[in-house]
This record gives sequence, C-alpha cells and structure tokens, in this order.
Amino acid sequence: MIIGVIGLGLIGGSMAVDLRKRGFAEKVLGVESDRLNAEAALKIGLADEIVPLEDCVAGSDVVVLAVPVDAATRLLPRVLDMMAGTEKVVIDVCSVKEAMCKVASGHRARRQYVATHPMAGTEYSGPWAAMPGLFDGRACIFCDVEESSPKAVKLIESLYDTLNMRTICMRSDAHDMHVAYVSHISHITSFALALTVLDKEKDEKHIFDLASGGFSSTVRLAKSSADMWVPILAQNRENVLRVIDTYIDKMKEFRGAIDGFDEARIRELIEEGNKIKRIIR
Repeated sequence: MIIGVIGLGLIGGSMAVDLRKRGFAEKVLGVESDRLNAEAALKIGLADEIVPLEDCVAGSDVVVLAVPVDAATRLLPRVLDMMAGTEKVVIDVCSVKEAMCKVASGHRARRQYVATHPMAGTEYSGPWAAMPGLFDGRACIFCDVEESSPKAVKLIESLYDTLNMRTICMRSDAHDMHVAYVSHISHITSFALALTVLDKEKDEKHIFDLASGGFSSTVRLAKSSADMWVPILAQNRENVLRVIDTYIDKMKEFRGAIDGFDEARIRELIEEGNKIKRIIR
C-alpha cells in the first residue's frame, strides 16, 4: 500500500508515521507547498518523497487530504478528477464535514471519497508537531458513508484500525453540530480568555507569574494555528454562532448571580456544571 499525504503537519505527519511503522503503508508520498516544511518532513522521515500533487495521486493507493478545510474543499474535486476510473481512495481529516461532502456531491468519482474526522490533535502545528501514537484510543468519525463505496469504506476502516481508533458513523450535518459543541467552542473560549489576560497584562506585569495549572490547561488551545482555525470557524459558522450564543447566556447567568451576591444560585450553576463528570471523567 502506498499512501499519499497532502499536508505533512500534525495530523498528516502523525498518520504517515504510524501507518508506515505499523505496516499499513509500504511507502509514503508527501505533498507540501511550504519549502521549509517539505525539507523538515523529509529530514524527520515523515515521507519517503515530496512530490507534486499529480504525481502523488498517480502513485498512491490512498490519498489523505490533511490541509485546512478551505484548501481541502478546493483540492478534493481535483483529486477526484484524477482518480476517476481507478480504484484509488481519497479521505480528508477536516473537522468540518458538510462542506467537504457538498463539494464531492455529484462527482463521478464520489464513491471513492470517504469523509473522516479523526478526533485527535494538539495545539501545535507543522511537521515538527507530528508524533507516533497520536490517534491511539481516540474516535474517528465517518460521515455520509452511504455515499462511499463499501470497498472504500472497508479499506479506510482498516487504515484507522491500524491507528487504533474506534469508528463512529453519522451524517455530516450532525457531525458539524456536535463538534461545534465539543471542539470549536473550546478553542473560541481559549482564544477569548487569552485575549482577556493579554489585555490586562498590559497594566499588570505580574499576572503571568500567578498563572497556575488551571489557567495553562484552559488557555492551552489558544496556541492553535490561525491558518487552521479561521477556515473551520468560517465553514461551520451557523453551528458555531448558536453555540456562542448559548455560552454567552450561561456566562450572563454566572455574572448575574455573582453581581447579586446570590451564593445559592452560584452553587446551583456550579453543581449543574459538575454533571459533566458523567460524560468526561
């Protein structure tokens, strides 16, 4: 099996490492538009060769689109054009799925595309961020699988099984709504908290000296790349806006209770929030 990875950053690079190490891929062809990233990917050993897009598709059995979602929506139809009439399969790893499925809809090679979202990552980006074992024990979402050929789906299930991921199937629109709640709002909150503290730090030079583990874990996601997150928030706009509105309502409840010295209501809100322990332990 020869795997082509378009975008050798955290997700694409980590997939390349484990797919080859664990015997799924005999060879990895990489596509990387940034010269420094391409050199780093070769030096680190994420890919055997860095090649043009056309050579990657021509020489691969499976192509992984591991670029930001705006770039992925532009590339997917081109890749499907090149795959038409073959048994090659293309997947993407974007965290917005409805936009990806829409651009593939109606394409003559649509059944060779499997829409996936491995729910794994860190706040770091680029080939230097790639790591073995990133996906172990995590979930991977497959979207609109009825639009893909059973053979393609089975192959990609095998790929993610090699990465020790469990697979969940859902519609692309449902996926985008769910990730707005469990992923996208977390990043927005982290960015907003970072901006709040940075604004205060202009006057209070020692504020970061007081930062503890709680602050670090909450604001960690604010280190995430704008190149990746601007397209995600733009593509998932409607779902993200609904979640932001709900979040603002909850913040207003806390503000009102604190402003009114209402300790009983503050306790109620905290204990209601504690119920998340039933979901996340």
